[in-house]
Amino acid sequence: MIVYGNSLSPFVRKVLVFAAEKGVSIEPRPAVPGADDPKFRAISPFGKIPAFSDGDYSLSDSSAIVHYLEAKHPTPALIPADAEIRGRVVWFDEFADTILVQPVGKIFFNRIVAKLLGRRADPAVADEAQANELPPVLAWLETQIPASNFLVGNMLTLADISVGTMLVNLGHTGTAPKASEYPKLAAYSESVLSRPSFAKLIAGEQRALGLSN
Repeated sequence: MIVYGNSLSPFVRKVLVFAAEKGVSIEPRPAVPGADDPKFRAISPFGKIPAFSDGDYSLSDSSAIVHYLEAKHPTPALIPADAEIRGRVVWFDEFADTILVQPVGKIFFNRIVAKLLGRRADPAVADEAQANELPPVLAWLETQIPASNFLVGNMLTLADISVGTMLVNLGHTGTAPKASEYPKLAAYSESVLSRPSFAKLIAGEQRALGLSN
C-alpha cells in the first residue's frame, strides 16, 4: 500500500496514524497538492492529498481511504459496527474535516505552509482565526471530552484520530489548547498524541520544521 502526500497535512497524517493503529504497513511517498507526477495524478486526478493505492485499487480522499482500510482490516475496530457508536465516530470525522479544519487550516497555512511552498502568507488571516474562529470550536470540544479521554465508546476510534490530527497542526504553530483554558481538551490532546502512532510522526515533523533539537 502506498500513500502520496506529506504527514504535515492533517489528512495524510490521519491515514498514516489509522494504518499504524491497525498494524498495516503503508509506504509514504512525498507529494504536494497539485504535483504533476504522472503516477500521483493517475490516482488523484484533481491533485489532492492523500492519494492512496493498494495494488491496482486507488482512492484520493482520507475518509474514503480509512473506511477502505477498516473494511479490509477490521481488527482492531476503529470504526465500530455498533450503530450509535459508528454514527458518532463518523460525525467527529466530519467535524474535524469540515469545521475544525477551517480555523486550523488558516492558522497553519499562513504561519507554516505558505513559507514551505513559497507562497504568500497573510498573517492577519491566521490572527483572526486564532482570536475569533478557533475559540468557540475548542470550547465545544472541551464539553465533549469524557473521563476515558476517548471521544466515543471508551476506546480509540477514528474520531480521536481525526480530531487529534488537527490538534497536531495547532501544536506546530504554538496554538495548542492550553490547560488553563481547556483543561479536559489539553489532557485529551496529550493522551492521544502521545500514542506511538502519532508521536513518531510528530517528532519527525518537528525536526523538519526546526521545532526540536
